[in-house]
Amino acid sequence: MAEAMDELEDLISGLRVQIRRALANGRRAEVPKLRAELHAAEQRWDTGLQDIEGSDTGRAPLAPLPSGASLLPMREQVHQVLTLLGAPTAPKLIVAVHEAFNAGELVSAKLTSLRRDEERSFRSAPFARPYYLCSALAVNQWVSVRGLLAVSTWSLDRRMIGPLSPRVDFLSGAIRLAQHVERTGDPGPQTSRLLWRFATNIPGAAESFGSARPAAIIAAARAELEVHDDSDRAQRKAAAEAARRRLDDVQQLFGAQPLRAVRSAD
Repeated sequence: MAEAMDELEDLISGLRVQIRRALANGRRAEVPKLRAELHAAEQRWDTGLQDIEGSDTGRAPLAPLPSGASLLPMREQVHQVLTLLGAPTAPKLIVAVHEAFNAGELVSAKLTSLRRDEERSFRSAPFARPYYLCSALAVNQWVSVRGLLAVSTWSLDRRMIGPLSPRVDFLSGAIRLAQHVERTGDPGPQTSRLLWRFATNIPGAAESFGSARPAAIIAAARAELEVHDDSDRAQRKAAAEAARRRLDDVQQLFGAQPLRAVRSAD
């Protein structure tokens, strides 16, 4: 499995380079085919990642968050949290999850400027980095959803936000967080508070602070997720397919320009 994932990551990196070179050299006709190959490879990578998470092989947990003050750059600390939660996330929750597992500090106000920095970097050298911290996109106009951060290596449908998506992403994030706590052992005080924060918003997850157990949170979140997941997934997929046909690389990562109202002449 590890070798297959390594090969997929090499393939994804190579396809991004090919797309960038094709655009730079004016070979735009090659880009749709390369994008389709990139999308297929990213989907296989996502599937492989889910298989690893669901296995009971004793493998180290996904993107383990180091204890103690982190020496990683801020963008990498944010990337770790987003990878753990697996869904577009607001800066305040990113900070809360980071602080639950790390002694270092993140400031949510700085994350907005971080996304702008990522967009400038991508515009100046497309696909030069292994990943970018990018936007979630609204399913109707494909504009950037304010206050959410995502990862460029995620499939486009995963970054789409429809009416049900915030709830679906909250539930799936709760499941992944609780699974992470199960793998890493007994939670500390901050992690327990974070679990309780999720549990209070999921019916049946916990009756009190002391009863907020990872297994109960996972079971309750999965039960509700079954109600919403299919409809949300279908809407996201349809929006992503349309966006791929209409948006360029920058817009797919950072959003289209909002439509402006046109005033009729009096």
